[in-house]
Amino acid sequence: MLNHPPTTSPLPLVKTAISENKNSRPTPDKLVPALVNLEKTAKKETESVSYQKLLGHWQLWFITGTKKARKRSGIVLGAGRYLPSWITISLSYSQNNEINLPDAEAGKVQNSVQIAGLHFTLSGPTKFFPKKKLLAFDFTEMQISLLGKPIYSGYIRGGKKRSETFYQQPLKQQAFFRYFLVEENLIAARGRGGGLAIWRRNS
Repeated sequence: MLNHPPTTSPLPLVKTAISENKNSRPTPDKLVPALVNLEKTAKKETESVSYQKLLGHWQLWFITGTKKARKRSGIVLGAGRYLPSWITISLSYSQNNEINLPDAEAGKVQNSVQIAGLHFTLSGPTKFFPKKKLLAFDFTEMQISLLGKPIYSGYIRGGKKRSETFYQQPLKQQAFFRYFLVEENLIAARGRGGGLAIWRRNS
């Protein structure tokens, strides 16, 4: 009988990715396969994830590039990269208890980007499906400020109407993240376009 070596979980390696020390982080060529392996494992799991675990502020830490290709592998991942220190991109999730959905939880998302003195935020409604670990969203409003002074605040691209009809729209028409890793201090997901991303909790 052949003795197979024990399988090592990729989770510890992924956890080191959110280190402040750049020298201790895994390189993208090691991190991306680890994320893919965690995603494969998550697909076999049947346990639901509560939207409560996503609430709070998360800083985007690592992303992969994607390109559509007519191959059996479908979406081909780019090498991936850590975000540079001169730009801060963060997600903030909150809950909306006024809307009751049969198989999902309603909420709101804010996506903030800060580059030097420029700060802009996209926000809109969300709906999270605990069994699928899938969060659908739409950015319907924008706020822009420069050096702390407001420049613009309002709906974008027919955002008012899109906000009003968001919860009636089918999932196939919406952007979404499918979360395959939800830890206390980090989350990881694949977007509808096929890219992978890691966020680190700020608060």
